[in-house]
Amino acid sequence: MEMRNIAIIAHVDHGKTTLTDAILEQTGMVERGVSMDSNDLEKERGITIYAKNTSVMYKDTKINILDTPGHADFGSEVERVLRSIDSVLLIVDAAEGPMPQTKFVLKKSLELGLKPILVLNKIDKPAADVDKAEEDVYELFLDLGADDEQLNFKTVYAIGRDGVAALSMDDEMKDLTPLLDLVLDEVPNVATPERLDAELQGQVFNLAYDNFLGRMGIARIYKGTVKNGQHIFLKDGEKTITGKIAKLFSFNGLQRVEVGEASAGDIVMIAGLPEIFIGQTILATDSNDLLPAISVDEPTISMNMFVNDSPFSGKVGKYLTSRQILDRLEKELEVNVGLKIDTSEGSKFKVYGRGELHIAVLIENMRREGFELAVSQPEVIIKDIDGQKHEPFEEVTILVPEEFSGTVIDKLGKRKGIMNDMQTDNGQTRMIFSVPTRGLLGYRNEFIVDTKGEGILTTTFEDFKPYAGTIMKTEYGSMISMATGKALGFSLGNLQERGTLYIGAGTEVYEGMVVGNTTKGADMEVNPTKGKQLTNMRASGSDETIKITPPLELSLEMAMGLMREDEYLEVTPDAIRLRKQYLKESERARNKRQTK
Repeated sequence: MEMRNIAIIAHVDHGKTTLTDAILEQTGMVERGVSMDSNDLEKERGITIYAKNTSVMYKDTKINILDTPGHADFGSEVERVLRSIDSVLLIVDAAEGPMPQTKFVLKKSLELGLKPILVLNKIDKPAADVDKAEEDVYELFLDLGADDEQLNFKTVYAIGRDGVAALSMDDEMKDLTPLLDLVLDEVPNVATPERLDAELQGQVFNLAYDNFLGRMGIARIYKGTVKNGQHIFLKDGEKTITGKIAKLFSFNGLQRVEVGEASAGDIVMIAGLPEIFIGQTILATDSNDLLPAISVDEPTISMNMFVNDSPFSGKVGKYLTSRQILDRLEKELEVNVGLKIDTSEGSKFKVYGRGELHIAVLIENMRREGFELAVSQPEVIIKDIDGQKHEPFEEVTILVPEEFSGTVIDKLGKRKGIMNDMQTDNGQTRMIFSVPTRGLLGYRNEFIVDTKGEGILTTTFEDFKPYAGTIMKTEYGSMISMATGKALGFSLGNLQERGTLYIGAGTEVYEGMVVGNTTKGADMEVNPTKGKQLTNMRASGSDETIKITPPLELSLEMAMGLMREDEYLEVTPDAIRLRKQYLKESERARNKRQTK
């Protein structure tokens, strides 16, 4: 049986999961309406977070398809996946053209010597400009140093939502056959006789976890055959692990199926070796026929995670102790290679991640599983390179209506952002900045307000560069509750004139909890539980209806952006609350004196 291995890469929301779903449906692998994005967070956010494997049978050929995340925070997922395949389908929205993550994933593909197939998707959009998008992609290939072979890429025109594609804009579009035929023609068959007859060689590129089977490795078999029950060697240059395969799985559609053996070119899942890890070469004998190591991007931000000790702790969560939090973090380390954890401070765990979204997804998953915890303000990781302080920088691409561009330039300038490019077309301005990660912490919330929700901001990690110095940020003050009880409409009606509230009438609050922010930049003690003084005298006009503006509902990322240095974020299954580290005003004052 012939075999092809491809990955689908694209910017967030350019339609790769939709296209993969259509391929699965048309090859009879799934029923209509079944999607690759199966995780709840993925469905809600409309993004792919975890790389996934699937396979389809087409014209007696097995095509393994790997769907990759488009968001740079999950870059460590992308890089590993690309090592295990032989070509990529680069999907580009015909209206938007190549975007930051397109550049990010394409750069990784070209560096690995892969020759992409371009899929111009959403060509039915009113704003689609196929010629311009194709030209922009060609320029991007040139900018990224593509060789002559890679520049000679084939293009397919598609409407992923309708499941149709064609090799020319003039051809009739019926289904995805033209795309699948092109994959068979352009992507090399990896199940060749010489590979099949060789001695076993494979490489682990991803991990999975099963409550019954424990940690499992997802691997690409490059040569030979691997069998269920076989003794294998796992080597990474430093150490050798040997063990017996307890179960061997292959992929069929979205299902994993147990198989007796798998041969060169196939992608398998191996259970039974608890020490299996990414980058290890799989061998049948203790030889040194190792494959190149897989490097993983290093973390750029960190935050502390510990037991929630607020007055409301333990009311709804199932998992509250530091032991339970540590066990969960260690389980996450099994599969999340972009993450690092430092447990040297006892019950306080320092978590290092690839960006705010990377850590926020972990916290959100824990919250939904019934965990209660507290986290500190995110900090960027500062490195010492040749005796000089270096910090992480991001390449930030912004697309905004023209009238908002001045505000964005001003704000990012204060945050030490340097503009590298700016173009205006049809009233939309596209700008590219290089900004320290420090300068971006907390900026997304402001960006949404400044652009009235019409702006698009995307980031990709650039590099560690010399420390940029002091950063000017918009300082908000916190409205801190000085009482415990139920917030009342009368009190909130007065407080909303001083800033933005995070709570509505009827919300339970405690002393030291942050109930809103003030634009003046100084903290303010407030009493949201205060009711109206009642008398038996009625005065005309004094009983007007109180109009309360709906509160700002805090999402995890928003709260992480608004959190101040002296605050914690309390995360429970039913709530996200900001609070001061010291709940009593006297304790805060004492701490201030001591730190001075």
